[in-house]
Amino acid sequence: MNVANILTSVRILLIPAFMFFLLYSNIPYSKVIAAAIFIVAAITDSLDGYIARSRKIVTNFGKFLDPLADKLLITAALVSLVELQKISSWVAMIIIGREFVVTGLRMVAAAEGVVISANVWGKLKTISQIVAVVLLLLDNYPFVLLGFPLDKIMLYVAVILTIYSGFDYIKANWKVIDFTKK
Repeated sequence: MNVANILTSVRILLIPAFMFFLLYSNIPYSKVIAAAIFIVAAITDSLDGYIARSRKIVTNFGKFLDPLADKLLITAALVSLVELQKISSWVAMIIIGREFVVTGLRMVAAAEGVVISANVWGKLKTISQIVAVVLLLLDNYPFVLLGFPLDKIMLYVAVILTIYSGFDYIKANWKVIDFTKK
């Protein structure tokens, strides 16, 4: 297993620790610890891809596990935030639903020999989701001190970018969906 795949695996292993500190730990600053774990896990997402591409060590294992790790991390955060009543379930469903749709589209495309790479809208979507989650985990600190609801603003930006990027992927790759094949 190469360094990139190890980082991806670590991201998956950090998810239970993140959820434990966020939902079940009573130790002081457990939510800050959860936010730190989430940030480290999110950073490994960029780092593993960079390492794999720059060292030319892209593997099928990594191609499979990396997007799965990304979806598991953001889903764990969203479900936890719903449980903590920090976001509405419709927000989580839009974001998670988009991931199912784009993943399904990528699977159909892959079966046709077409690779659908991440585009700028997908990357902006990911960044906005990570920023929104971190702000929500930290109760909008430090912006709460200014009375500025950046956490809510970023959440709505993330939802808009999630919807837009999902439609953009579908529009750009509609040709891979053949409604006549069995």
